[in-house]
Amino acid sequence: MKLTQKNDRKAIFGWLVYDWANSAFFTTVVSVLIGPYLTSLAERAVGSEGVIADLYFTVITPKNLYGLCIAISVVSMVIFLPLLGAIADYTHLKKRLMAGFCYTGTLAGALLFFVTDSYLICSALLIVSNMCFAAANVFYNAFLIDLTTEDRRDRVSSLGYASGYIGGVVMLALNFALLSFADDLGISTGMAVRISFLAASLWWGLFAIITFYLVKSTGRPKEVPEGQTLVSVGFRELWQTLKELRRLRYTALFLIAYLFYNDGIQTVILQSSVFLSYELFTSRGLPENNSFLLGIFFVAQLSALAGAIVFERISRYIGAKRTILISLAIWCGIVIYAYGFLSSTFQAWIMAGFIGMVLGSSQALSRSLYSQMIPADRESSFFGLYEISEKSTSWMGQLLFVVIVGATGSYRSAILGLIVFFVAGSILLLFTDTARAIHEAGNLTPEEAEAAADLRTKTA
Repeated sequence: MKLTQKNDRKAIFGWLVYDWANSAFFTTVVSVLIGPYLTSLAERAVGSEGVIADLYFTVITPKNLYGLCIAISVVSMVIFLPLLGAIADYTHLKKRLMAGFCYTGTLAGALLFFVTDSYLICSALLIVSNMCFAAANVFYNAFLIDLTTEDRRDRVSSLGYASGYIGGVVMLALNFALLSFADDLGISTGMAVRISFLAASLWWGLFAIITFYLVKSTGRPKEVPEGQTLVSVGFRELWQTLKELRRLRYTALFLIAYLFYNDGIQTVILQSSVFLSYELFTSRGLPENNSFLLGIFFVAQLSALAGAIVFERISRYIGAKRTILISLAIWCGIVIYAYGFLSSTFQAWIMAGFIGMVLGSSQALSRSLYSQMIPADRESSFFGLYEISEKSTSWMGQLLFVVIVGATGSYRSAILGLIVFFVAGSILLLFTDTARAIHEAGNLTPEEAEAAADLRTKTA
C-alpha cells in the first residue's frame, strides 16, 4: 500500500480540492436555499402559522422546522462520529469511509431535485445529507495531520478554507445567474432552486474524485481480534480516546471552548437565510428574494476568502489563540447589530462582509490549532469529537434558536441569544494553555517545528 509523505504537494492539492467540492454544497444547499424552500413547503401544507408538531419543550412550526432538522442530524451523530473515527484509526479505513459518506450525501442532496410538495421527504433528505457531510469531514480533517507538519498546518488549513470559499463563490454565482434569469429560461423559481440543489450535489461528488485519487491511505491496516467486531473494537477505541482526552485537560478545555463558540458561528450561518428572508421581506409583506440571499452569501464567501488569508498572516505575529479571540469579539458585535440595528438590505450587505471576514479566520485557525493538540494515531477519533461542533453540526445553538423562536416568535431575539456561545467560548479559550496542550499531546508548536526544520536544513 502506497503511503502519503508529509508536505507532499500533490496530496495537499488533492486535500484542498475536497473543500472546494463540499463547500459548494454546504453553502448553496444547507446554508442558503434549503431553509426558505423547506419553510415554503411546510407553509403550503399547514399554513404560515400552522403547527407541525407540539413537542414537550416547544412547538414546531414552519418557522423553526429547518432548525429542528439540523438539530436532529447533529444529536443523532453525537455518538456515531467519534465511534466512526475510532474505527477509522484502528483499521486505517478513513479514506474509504470518507468516500462512502461523501457519495451517500451527494445522492441525498441530488434527490432534493425531485421534491416538489412534501416537507417530510425534504426534511429527511436534509437530515441525511447533513449527517453524511459531517461524517465525511471527520476523516477529511484527520488527513490534515497525515499530510502536513506542525509548522505548515495553519497555512494549509487556511488554504483549505480559502479553497472552499472560492468553490462556494463559483457555485453561488452560477445559481444566482440561474435564479435571476429563470423567467427568461422559461422555468419557475422553484425549478431553479431544485436545479441548484442538483448542481451543487453533483459538484461535490465529481470534484471529490480528484481528492480520492491524489490522497493516499496512511498507516498499516490492523486485523480485528478474533471474537470481536468492528463495532466492538470501535467502542473500545472510543473509550481509550475519552480516557486520553481526560489526561489532556487543555485539549479538552479547547474542545469545550470550540463547542461553544463554533455552535454560535454555525447557528448564525445556518439561520441567516431564514432570518434575513423573514426580517427584510416576509415580515414586511414582501415576496422572498432568493437572488438577494444568494448575493449575500456570495459577498460573505468572498470576504471569508480574504479573512482566511489575512488572519492567517496576523496569527504568525500574535499566535492563533489571540487571533481567534479577536474574531470572537467581532462575532459578538455582529449578533448585537443584527438584533438592534439591521433594517435594510444595504446594512445586510455590510454585515455579510464582516461575517465572512471572521468566519474564515475563526474556523481555519481553530482546526489547525486543535490538530496540534492530538496524540499520534488518534486523529480520526479526536476529530470525531471535534466534528460534533464543526461547521455542519451545531446543535446547542440550533436548539436554543428553535426554543426562542417558538417562545417569542422573534428571530431577532433568537439571534441575540446566540451571544452567550461567543462569550462562553471566549472565556474558556482565554484560560486554555495551548502550548502546554500541544506538548502534552507529544507534538511541537509551530515555532518549534519551524526551528527544527531549519536546523535539519542547515545540518543536511
